[in-house]
Order: sequence, then structure tokens, then C-alpha cells
Amino acid sequence: MLVTKNLVETNKYELEVKVDAAAFEEALEMAYRKNKNKIQVAGFRKGKAPRKMIEKMYGEEIFFEDAINASYAKELADAVEEAGLELVDRPDVEITSVNKAEGYTFKATCIVKPEVEVSDYKGIKAEKVVNPVTDEEVNAEIDRMRERNARIITVEDRATKAGDDVVFDFDGYVDDKPFDGGKAEKFSLVLGSGQFIPGFEDQMIGHNVGDEFDVNVTFPEDYHAEELKGKPAVFKCKIHEIKDRELPELDDEFAKDVSEFDTLDALKEDIKKKFTDRNEKAAEEDVENKLIDKVIENMKGEIPEVMYENRIDESVREFEYRLQSQGMNLELYLHYTGMDMDAFRKTFRAQAEKQVKIRLALEKIVELEKLEASKEEIDAEYAKMAEAYKMDVDKVKGLLPEDEISMNLSINKAIDMIKESAEITEKAAPKKKTAAKKPAAKKATTKKAKAEAETEESAEK
Repeated sequence: MLVTKNLVETNKYELEVKVDAAAFEEALEMAYRKNKNKIQVAGFRKGKAPRKMIEKMYGEEIFFEDAINASYAKELADAVEEAGLELVDRPDVEITSVNKAEGYTFKATCIVKPEVEVSDYKGIKAEKVVNPVTDEEVNAEIDRMRERNARIITVEDRATKAGDDVVFDFDGYVDDKPFDGGKAEKFSLVLGSGQFIPGFEDQMIGHNVGDEFDVNVTFPEDYHAEELKGKPAVFKCKIHEIKDRELPELDDEFAKDVSEFDTLDALKEDIKKKFTDRNEKAAEEDVENKLIDKVIENMKGEIPEVMYENRIDESVREFEYRLQSQGMNLELYLHYTGMDMDAFRKTFRAQAEKQVKIRLALEKIVELEKLEASKEEIDAEYAKMAEAYKMDVDKVKGLLPEDEISMNLSINKAIDMIKESAEITEKAAPKKKTAAKKPAAKKATTKKAKAEAETEESAEK
């Protein structure tokens, strides 16, 4: 039962909740039944001792903790509902009094959803810029298709060169002693990929199958392993195999092999159309982002810090799931990037702030404009999700509450309304200047570089 409700600071309420003696007694009896088989009392078989006998021997408080833990959550939920609060985080709960005769009382400190103000969300001006598709982009995609369809051949009549995939053994030493991770057999490395520390791959060039040689390098000062930073090292290497990539000829036969088209020109035309559609979609998304940015720029309200932290928690969990799907865990990822958890969380901060603000602003617009999803729209959304996840509709309904689906659909309506009322000016993108072709930059293929690149990409999404 809610006793008092006090606003202690912006977006923070303190509730005093009373659980009466009858409800507490019911919880105590449940706690006794749950624990009686674990308690031994002289003169009784295990699990057969009466509750009063156990309380007499061990004190009447023996079941208090379990009873409170089992009962306070429902009492708190009822009190929050009675107080009319919408919480954004789990409340901090403090038991303030407890006894069998009167029940127990607790204090709950609750952070609530902030009240925000939005204005000028209709008639926003924005430019839509669609980038034209160039011949260079189409040809670059053709080159990527050739790379994907390249034939791997074994080389036996020459030494290694940049771009070769070399299979070799290596055994590393620092101060004439082996170190962890410094040895491997029949390791595959693309020379020039930047997978190894600077200088290593350069010294792999010019050797033949069967050659045994030393590679002398120095670990970078910012290397992730503290004991190896700045240390000179010697790797004893032996090459077993050299592989090269043979690209297919660029002709109509190539088009037939890699696509549904009979000619290279038809393939290029299809690529150009797909890229045009992609650019149009990107332009639409860019306009939408500009409009939403303007909406949150015009929003006023004091947002609890915990809302940002909770969104960062979600981003970290999502990132960790992606790592697991790639066979890596977060601990190993942080090791490769040289980040601690605090630094890693900071990479999601700006993204989290924006996402929280967008959601609050759009929910407020839904409220102001009285936007609602119809029953038909909600059912259609459930059916769409069931199809996407290959699940029964009823199971999806059990996992996702209808009010959550309804709000998401209503928010989409708010976005559509903002876009429909906006003043969009279409603008042609400036023509790209054809610059002299530069050597391709090395891909981020070291585990550390890949990890760093993935963090940046995730934070931008």
C-alpha cells in the first residue's frame, strides 16, 4: 500500500510503501515452506519441524529476508501504479521497519520518465541531396566481383611478393626467450595486409618455398601486451606454400558466370540502377535524420543520466552478441583494442544520448498529435515479425507486449507526419572530380585494427 509520494528532485520520487501484517504473514509462510527441507531440528525428521519450533530455535527473523524478497516486488509495482509514475530504471529499495505484528515498510527511490517540451516540429526546412552514380563506382564494383571470383593458384616458380597468401611457420623470441602467442605452424598470411606488426611482412617478400630465415622487428610502443611494448624481436620463419589470386577475364562470359545477365554492359547497367536506388534511399534517410536532428534541437527537458547509461548498456550487449557470432568475446576484444570498459562505453555515449532524445521527442509528438495505431496495423506488425523470425504469431505476442508494438507504430506515424509537413528542397550533388588514382590503402586486417574499426562503425550506427 502506498503511504507517501514525495518529489525529492527533478525526475526523482521517493515512495513509502507499507506491507500489512496479513500479507507479510502469507509471505513468511511461503518462505517457511520453501526452506523447511533445508533446516534440521532435533527430534524432528528433516523438513518436518513446525515453523514455530524453527522460529523459536533460530529467531523469528529467520524467514524475514526470504519473505520480503518474495513479496516486495508486487507491492512496489502496485504502489508505482497507484502513484502514476513511469519508471526508467529499477528503484533503489530500503527496508525501514519490519515486525510480524505490523508487517514491514520500505522506501523506494524512483527515477521517472522526464516531461519534455517539443516545438516547431512541423514545416521544418531541409535539403535532399542525391549523389549520382559514376562510372568509377560501377567499375569498382566490377573489380570487387572479379576479386570475389578469383581463382587461387599455388605458385612454385617464383619468390613471394606483395599480395601473395603465404603459408609458413614462425617462432618468435624476445631477449632470446619465446613469448606467448609468438609461435604458430602453417599460418596463412596475405603479404601487405598489415596483419602483423610493422616490418614483418616486408621481410617476408622475396623468399621461396622451403626457405628458412629470420625476421627482425620491434614491437610498437603502443602494443597491447605490456611486456612486449618497444621490445626488439626475432622470428624464425619457414615458408611451406605460396598462393596467388588469378582474376577472371573481364568480358561477357564473366557476366554470365557471376550474374543473370548475358553481357557485361547489361551487368554494369544493373549495378548502376542498384546504386542509384541505394543513393536515393540514402538521401531519404539523410533528410529524415536532418529533420529528427532539428526536432531534438528544439526539445526542452531535463533527462536523467540513468537513461543514457541504460541505453549504453543495451549497445554494449548488442555489440557483445555480434562479437560472439564472430567467435570473439568482449574481454578479448578489449584486449586487442587496448581499451578498458570505461573507454569502450564512452564510444557509445553520443549515440546513446541521441537515441534517448529522439525517443522522448517522438513519444511527446505522439501524445500531442494523439497518434494511434489501429488494431489492424498492430496485427499486421505481429504477423510481419512472426514471418521474419519464423515464429508463431501467438509466441511473438507473448514476447512483445501490444502497447510496445503500438507505441513503435505510433512513433513511425510521427516521423511520417514530420516528413510530410517538412519543406524539402532537392539539390543535385556536386560532380566528383576524377583524381589521379592513388594506391589502395591497406585494409584493417590486424585483430587490433579490425576491433578498433568495428567500434567506430558501431558507434556511428
